[in-house]
Amino acid sequence: MIRLSTNTIFERGIGSIQNQQADMVKLQQQLSTGRRILTPSDDPVASARALDVMQADSLNTQFSENRQNARSVLEITEGTLQGVTTLIQNIRTTALQAGNTTLTSKDRQSLASVLRSNLDALVGLANSTDGTGEYLFSGYQGTTRPFSQTSTGVQYLGDQGQRMLQVSAVRQIPVSDSGKNLFEQVRNGNGTFVTAATVTNTGSGIVDSGTVVAPASLTGHNYEITFTVAAGVTTYSVTDTTLSTTLSTGNPYTTGSQISFGGLQFNIQGNPANGDKFTVAPSVHQSVFTTLSDLITTVAGTAGSSFSSTRLANGINTALINLDNSLDNILGVRAEIGSHLQEVDSLQSLGEDLGVQYKQNLSQLQDVDYAQAISDFTRQQTYLQAAQNTFVKTTQLSLFSLL
Repeated sequence: MIRLSTNTIFERGIGSIQNQQADMVKLQQQLSTGRRILTPSDDPVASARALDVMQADSLNTQFSENRQNARSVLEITEGTLQGVTTLIQNIRTTALQAGNTTLTSKDRQSLASVLRSNLDALVGLANSTDGTGEYLFSGYQGTTRPFSQTSTGVQYLGDQGQRMLQVSAVRQIPVSDSGKNLFEQVRNGNGTFVTAATVTNTGSGIVDSGTVVAPASLTGHNYEITFTVAAGVTTYSVTDTTLSTTLSTGNPYTTGSQISFGGLQFNIQGNPANGDKFTVAPSVHQSVFTTLSDLITTVAGTAGSSFSSTRLANGINTALINLDNSLDNILGVRAEIGSHLQEVDSLQSLGEDLGVQYKQNLSQLQDVDYAQAISDFTRQQTYLQAAQNTFVKTTQLSLFSLL
């Protein structure tokens, strides 16, 4: 027979009630918070897994913000380059208009003024900023104004880097471009070689940009074509000025006929005068600002008695070719930006789907089953009432109650 003291009966009764109350409080907290796991000890495995999922979800949220920032900057860049494209097209139209030989000197000076304004506008677009005040085309140096107009021309002050944004765990997107690559690294001429008429020419010869007919025969040398007119017969000689050697002499010339040597070919329209010279040189990088400055010089410099329709035509033809090259370069960059925008949209869609999955996983790990919790809460209330009633009856089992 086991004897229980009065203290033991009270302690056990109170302990039972407290345990039942603690369980009820826990169920109340689960119902009020909607969380099954209130402390890691409730389910250590699920708690650890939930922490991993929350960290992954937080990282995905940060990537989403980065993608939104990247999209914003890329859209600003695309809008800016659209403005550059439109401006170059307008410059090209003005150049074609300037080639009209019926224009007066005053007309050409007016067009030169328009082109100077276009140059200022182009520099302004090249110095555009994003929504945070950082320059779009300064490379890594977002706070450095990339282009500066000086007495010697437009100078680039940035670098050739690209600022990147991490838009997924394994992907970075460039959100800036190097102004040097965009506006200055443009091949002149046809991209392989450039033809030009010397400024001292007095004939009517107009040279085209030419083409490559035998790539394996290209030497990358400089050449000079010199015309001779004697007894009404026009011939030309070809000199390799890099090696200071004459390649051919006495070549018959007729307007529009092809001139070929060293793997390249071009033609000259019109009638060169005796002593007129044309040059061929390897293509080099030339900035669009230089192209526009040269065009302004050509249009403004053919005024009054110094006007030469041939010199104007050659200068404008050269400018048009180089403007087209600049435009192709800009369009290539815009195509890349369009590709990046498409990629950002795709990653954003995947990120949103991933975010939904993370939240579903967290819900399965953490969220309370309300039906089960309410049932447990009701049962716990019954247990608590039973414990309280038992305690009351047990505490009355005393001899004192019979006295």
